[in-house]
Amino acid sequence: MENQDTRSVKRSRQDWREGRSAAIRKFLSEYAPSENDDLLFQMTVTLCRLAADKADRGDLKILNSALKELRYAFKTFAPYGEIRKVTMFGSARTPEHDPQYIEAKKFAELIEREGWMVITGAGDGIMRAGHHGAKRDASFGVAISLPFEQATNDLIADDPKLVNFKYFFTRKLVFVKEANAIVLFPGGFGTQDEGFEAMTLVQTVKASPTPIVMCDEPGGTYWARWRTYVEKELLGNGMIDEADMSLFHVTDNAEDAVAQVVNFYRGYHSSRYVGPDLVIRLQRPLSEDQVAGLNTEFSDIITNGPIEQQSGPVEGEEGAYPELPRLVVPFNRRGAGRLRMMIDRINGC
Repeated sequence: MENQDTRSVKRSRQDWREGRSAAIRKFLSEYAPSENDDLLFQMTVTLCRLAADKADRGDLKILNSALKELRYAFKTFAPYGEIRKVTMFGSARTPEHDPQYIEAKKFAELIEREGWMVITGAGDGIMRAGHHGAKRDASFGVAISLPFEQATNDLIADDPKLVNFKYFFTRKLVFVKEANAIVLFPGGFGTQDEGFEAMTLVQTVKASPTPIVMCDEPGGTYWARWRTYVEKELLGNGMIDEADMSLFHVTDNAEDAVAQVVNFYRGYHSSRYVGPDLVIRLQRPLSEDQVAGLNTEFSDIITNGPIEQQSGPVEGEEGAYPELPRLVVPFNRRGAGRLRMMIDRINGC
């Protein structure tokens, strides 16, 4: 049983925590009023815990820089939240006369005509091609400081939509978070890294379903050979599922790449998890027969009941896009490739 001293220490700790909480809430109400004060409160408590942990100064520097970078990036992208964006990756070394540069520029031109904006790493090569095609007004630059090769290109330099990063991990988060599609042109280690990471995030359901397109110059072999490697070594050795091959699309022309991106949102609008279910927002409602067909064809990834359609937000969804119909999918959160196939079927309805 607890003795009196132990109970006294526990009461003192509880009183201290309550006093800290009251002081934090008072500070936030005066200096950082927000409708998201619950999250700001939790963040401030975390700062207090870092101090109590006697966190290393180097670790605090990392956290400080990351928080400042992400805050500024979120602020920069916020005014354009309703405009769809595509992140373009590719080599910084591709010259302007190269067919791959020309195809990347064409892709950016075509996707901008569809009302999209382009995000690139703000360097030269394919990154510059993206800004070259989309033009400055429809371009974001997500730059990083490197000791070589990564100077900001002249088309996005000094633009208010240029964000500079110290760390790759914060930059990577922004590349994926702000993108509604990812298109990769031939490149080096960085391009491969970004492509595999994007596919991993979608495959493991850590990112929303997203069109991922590998685009080459007409007749190019870079991505065709890459796909052969994936088929023989990853799929052939059982390291991925057959359905995972649907998570990406390989093409050698910009027109097809644009079609893959735009058509992904023909019927599908967006999605989010609400409790155990995946709620898919639709551009237009499906018929009863179409919903029944989805239940039959994709029963392997459905748990605890059928896919159901409803006319507006589900309970707990917080009401985003209230005008759009929904599919409530009891998704097993494992078959991301099959989920992508289901979205393709929805888009074909």
